[in-house]
Amino acid sequence: MSPELLSVLVLAVVFVIATTRSVNMGALAFAAAFGVGTLVAGLDADGVFAGFPGDLFVVLVGVTYLFALARANGTTDWLVHAAVRMVRGRVALIPWVMFALTGALTAIGAVSPAAVAIVAPIALSFAVRYGISPLLMGAMVVHGAQAGGFSPISIYGSIVNGIVEREKLPGSEITLFLASLLANLAIAAVVFAVCGGPKLWRQGTVAEPVAPSAKEDDEPGGGGGAGTRGSGGGGGTRTAPVSTLSRTDAPAVAVPLTAPVTATLVCLAALVVAVLGFDLDAGLTAITLAVLLSTVWPADSRRAVTEIAWPTVLLICGVLTYVGVLDEMGTITWAGEGVGGIGVPLLAAVLLCYIGAIVSAFASSVGIMGALIPLAVPFLAQGEIGAVGMVTALAVSATVVDVSPFSTNGALVLAAAPDVDRERFFRQLMTYGGIVVAAVPAVVWLVMVVPGWG
Repeated sequence: MSPELLSVLVLAVVFVIATTRSVNMGALAFAAAFGVGTLVAGLDADGVFAGFPGDLFVVLVGVTYLFALARANGTTDWLVHAAVRMVRGRVALIPWVMFALTGALTAIGAVSPAAVAIVAPIALSFAVRYGISPLLMGAMVVHGAQAGGFSPISIYGSIVNGIVEREKLPGSEITLFLASLLANLAIAAVVFAVCGGPKLWRQGTVAEPVAPSAKEDDEPGGGGGAGTRGSGGGGGTRTAPVSTLSRTDAPAVAVPLTAPVTATLVCLAALVVAVLGFDLDAGLTAITLAVLLSTVWPADSRRAVTEIAWPTVLLICGVLTYVGVLDEMGTITWAGEGVGGIGVPLLAAVLLCYIGAIVSAFASSVGIMGALIPLAVPFLAQGEIGAVGMVTALAVSATVVDVSPFSTNGALVLAAAPDVDRERFFRQLMTYGGIVVAAVPAVVWLVMVVPGWG
């Protein structure tokens, strides 16, 4: 058995054990990275740790720390009420507002994880407060970020268009942008319809926040959520129909603009400016701002530190460290080259789309695109596959799966959700991510590659 195949089988075993024995998958992945890296790949400790996502670790800790402070001092409550007032109490519009906001941020140049890190904690706080499915809200944030992610001035768009130019392939910046926008918009519409959106429309407007239900379905499409912890040990009250309320009614419970709330709002604004305006690291900036707030109000800090999503941090960092070992030992390149050598161009095209989706669900989307687009060059040169359609299909396949809890964006959504059963929410995200991985590459292949675009 080849080392590459063995490493893939070990990853499958990690998933099976984590699912059947309720062991933290990150801890298992660290052990697998150590075993496979040293015994199979011949790596030393430095080689194993080369794949440790230090930047993602800091982002997860920093963002969840800062927003735990914001929840402790009432800032997220203030933001939630402000959002309700902005849409005149129509809660069903909020997921679309979050979709548009993250899409606008990435379209003007924000890195996708930075935009999600800024928007997701606010969106998920709103979801929990009003009984909206956290899966629905998280998916809207991530798909919004990817919808704007390939504009000609965006990070993803600039990278892919640069690769196309370097490989001397035909390209279309507008086609790439519109394809990603429409694909993510269509997926968001389906998620909204399946995960409780119609019920939100039927509710009309709300006048005050209510606790979400803990008795919602467990899987995507249940229309519920990930479950919340109520004050009595896990229960909650279902959002009551409020269609008789006036469309112009604002939330009845006012949130005072205290000194800690004001300071936290200033810090959140500073985070946005620092990340988008000065290209500073979102995690380091968030930790710095959290430390400043903690120094002034230490009582909030003691509570907030315990609410950092440590199990999620272990989970994500462990799995991505193992994926780094796979990359170090050449497993990903081995799989891509094997597919690229297939003599049937259309079959090779759909398999490359699936490889891009599967690997990107655990690793860097940009890195996967940078590796797969050059692999497609040989059969693109034959003229049987349109280059514009193939590059677009690869780009969409490799980024739309970022709802996976193992990707940066999915991990941020998982970590940002307050007062939820994280294990249950993790299962929902993993199931939904699996559905996206299984369905989207085939669809974009049929739409963009088979007709021979470009």
